[in-house]
Amino acid sequence: MSLKIYNTMTRNKEPFQTIEDGKVRMYVCGPTVYAKAHVGHAMSSLVFDVIRRYLEYRGYKVRHVMNYTDVDDKVILRANELGVDPLDLAKKYADQYDQHLQDLYIELADEKPKVSEEIDEIIHMVSGLIEKGYGYEIDGDVYFRVAQDEDYGRLSGRGLKDMRAGARLKVDQRKEDPGDFALWKAAKEGEPSWPSPWGQGRPGWHIECSAMCLHHLGEQIDIHGGGNDLIFPHHENEIAQSESFTGKVFARYWVHNGMMQLSGEDMSKSTGNVYTIDEFLGQHEGDALRMVILNGSYRSPLMFNDEVIHHAERALERIRNGLRPAIEQETAAESLGEEISDAARKARNGFEKAMDDDFNTSGALSHIFELVKVVNQARDSGAGNEDLALGQSVIRELSGVLGLQLKGIGREGFEAAPFIQLLVDVRDELREIEQWDLSDSIRDRLASLGVNVEDLKDGTIWRLG
Repeated sequence: MSLKIYNTMTRNKEPFQTIEDGKVRMYVCGPTVYAKAHVGHAMSSLVFDVIRRYLEYRGYKVRHVMNYTDVDDKVILRANELGVDPLDLAKKYADQYDQHLQDLYIELADEKPKVSEEIDEIIHMVSGLIEKGYGYEIDGDVYFRVAQDEDYGRLSGRGLKDMRAGARLKVDQRKEDPGDFALWKAAKEGEPSWPSPWGQGRPGWHIECSAMCLHHLGEQIDIHGGGNDLIFPHHENEIAQSESFTGKVFARYWVHNGMMQLSGEDMSKSTGNVYTIDEFLGQHEGDALRMVILNGSYRSPLMFNDEVIHHAERALERIRNGLRPAIEQETAAESLGEEISDAARKARNGFEKAMDDDFNTSGALSHIFELVKVVNQARDSGAGNEDLALGQSVIRELSGVLGLQLKGIGREGFEAAPFIQLLVDVRDELREIEQWDLSDSIRDRLASLGVNVEDLKDGTIWRLG
């Protein structure tokens, strides 16, 4: 089975064919850096990290670009509220996000351009759009003539009238059409600005990504990704300005992840409905967030709560359980290598078939779990480490393709696991009879030994490290 990807442009799964054989040019819209990033931002980065890893597993050479929006209305407003320089504020949160990517074991993009560092490329593109009749200047502002683009709206299925609702600012009466969007904005007091043919100013929101794609990946790319909240107006406008400038199809595949939801609503910094990455990593390992996302479909909305996290952590423990060493025995057991090898082969084939179907990670995980089950049964039947290694190496490899690190428990941890669980069970019983001092003492003593105990509404979990 060949790899198929769901293309938002066509609303269909399509065979994956690259512009250049064996190479993938992938651009993903990154965060606007004006406040702490939340797990919804991490979801997008994790989704495209898995996509990149699988493409590389399949033998493609991937060139991945992810931008930081550091010049934007929201950045400026937040900086003015705090009385700091907008670019300094943006750098602080961009650097913080870089660290989050590492904490979550996300492979860093090959390029991470920022708007403030791409001004020359942006001005060049805006000038070209004016020359081609797609852009016009009024009092230092430059706008894109949406009506000039006959194909406008084909990504989102919306038309020119919807542009009014998608605009970030109120309609400017000076524009030729209310749907025209800003390519360049004249400088205002208290805002960062740069010299241009139209006077001091700064880029509009959408032009940055088009210019960055052109600069770092060329006129055409294979995959353009981001959250589905960007389909309109951002990605729609990217297509309009990019294809008007080059005369070529901008991206072959438009790939969008669903939104992460907290309390039934999309996470958003602007509404305050957020759970920050800092908050999550302060209580859970990075693999847990990755597993939350892997358990679902990347294109669907994802509910985020304690129960979902607990389920993900249990799934991680199931995989780790398959990596335990053999049980020491006085006599050698019958070899089970052929049985484990066959299960590993089936797991790999099933894993690839699932991932080839639009990166079906939950399906791929099911094949890893099947292999874990076979390995565990073999261990219980007396299989030695040499036989177990045949399956465990595939468990690690396929988990690694999904970006799971599976850190934590080693041989010593597995040997101590029954005793740790016994103490946790005793602690639960003490909590039931409200012996809080004793239960806290057990928790603290375990913590001093490197065992973290966490109480959730549906039970207690523990992990090493």
